[in-house]
Amino acid sequence: MIKIGIVGGTGYTGVELLRILAQHPQAQLVAITSRKQAGMAVADMFPSLRGSVSLAYSDPASTDLGRCDAVFFATPNAVAMAQAAALLDSGARVIDLSADFRIRDVAEWEQWYGTRHAAPGLIAQAVYGLPEVNRACIRTARLVANPGCYPTAVQLGLLPLVEAGVVDLDHLIADAKSGVSGAGRKAETDFLFSEASDNFKAYSVNGHRHWPEIRQGLGDLAGRPVGLTFVPHLVPMIRGIHATLYARITHGAGSDASFFQKLYQDRYAAEPFVDVLPAGSHPDTRSVRAANLCRIAVHRPQGGDTLVVLSVIDNLVKGAAGQAVQNMNIMFGLPETLGLAQLPVVP
Repeated sequence: MIKIGIVGGTGYTGVELLRILAQHPQAQLVAITSRKQAGMAVADMFPSLRGSVSLAYSDPASTDLGRCDAVFFATPNAVAMAQAAALLDSGARVIDLSADFRIRDVAEWEQWYGTRHAAPGLIAQAVYGLPEVNRACIRTARLVANPGCYPTAVQLGLLPLVEAGVVDLDHLIADAKSGVSGAGRKAETDFLFSEASDNFKAYSVNGHRHWPEIRQGLGDLAGRPVGLTFVPHLVPMIRGIHATLYARITHGAGSDASFFQKLYQDRYAAEPFVDVLPAGSHPDTRSVRAANLCRIAVHRPQGGDTLVVLSVIDNLVKGAAGQAVQNMNIMFGLPETLGLAQLPVVP
């Protein structure tokens, strides 16, 4: 059994981790920390976990996370970077669901996240936890930087095209929509029911923190910098991301849509959590709700020179907690799908 600690188990990502790990046959939850909720039973905060999680929250200052085999950070940015080194020294393996170790360029990270990085020396050790790209490195990693939700949907959607070098890499476009849970479990005016319901808006058009993460990942695949326009939107739903991606064809332009359909099917044929839909499909977010899945459809409208790729995930599962458990399975030599067989919830 893998002894597991969770730092910050009171947000939406934290409760999603608890939901998944409570059903994982090789996971033993031994500690869940929260300064504000120390002493409270987890099931009192999240009644959905009654009968499945018997732990109470503990104060991180007095909790020995070093006895854990794996520690998940489901915390705001700039928390994990202050604690990771001590945990790694104790022998624990760390999976960080925040952005602290995702961007390799420290100066760029500090620019986008507005604070000084507390552990720049660890960044080179961190493996970016997108299994469909970095599975081999994840197996031996001690520190995994779990990808962001938007970056997961966008990178998986564009990955086959970038790897194959068949599109214009200087003018990629990602038009992405997310449910309000992507903003976390906090009280802010923009996310009140009367503000978010019956409303649809773009935000951070001039620059979103996930933009450099997406560019870094796609650039690694391309072997060169890529140009990306990324526009996120908030939609009136609780969970889910729908990314509509645009790429201009530069090679294979004389081929019909089946060329690109096959490209995606071949690339993801062995991937347990990426589902390439039949030609002409339109995936919706409820088809992945509560499941560790990315569903993708490829279109070539009017047979023109622009491909439109539709990529959907649950932002809390494949975009966060589910992918983190997928990474844990890989790190500990377990079947990658273990504990992640939950089917989507409909309606």
